[in-house]
Amino acid sequence: DVQLVESGGGSVQAGGSLRLSCAASEYTYNSNFMGWFRQAPGKEREGVASITSGGVGTYYADSVKGRFTISRDNAQNTVYLQMNSLKPEDTAMYYCAARGYGGNWYGPLEKASYGYWGQGTQVTVS
Repeated sequence: DVQLVESGGGSVQAGGSLRLSCAASEYTYNSNFMGWFRQAPGKEREGVASITSGGVGTYYADSVKGRFTISRDNAQNTVYLQMNSLKPEDTAMYYCAARGYGGNWYGPLEKASYGYWGQGTQVTVS
């Protein structure tokens, strides 16, 4: 059973914070890397942050380093993205992704490395 459900998006003023959550089915959650991606209107989907299955390895896009933190709760099969010091350029649809159990590997922040995707949650920063 493959399932990824994001929540926590919303509208916030610049400088504010939001915490996104991604609840995954056990099968999906155990598929090694989990990641957060975002897509703004007219732009490509880009990797924001990713985390290894054990939570030891984390990776961030340069644009969010020092502001965003990815974490996971293995007891709850949930991945989080804490977003602080939000900027208007962070406005986008945010998607949770899971690597899956096969496919080519292009890197932890490359969308082609991930086989499963959620429906997305909108983040708007004004």
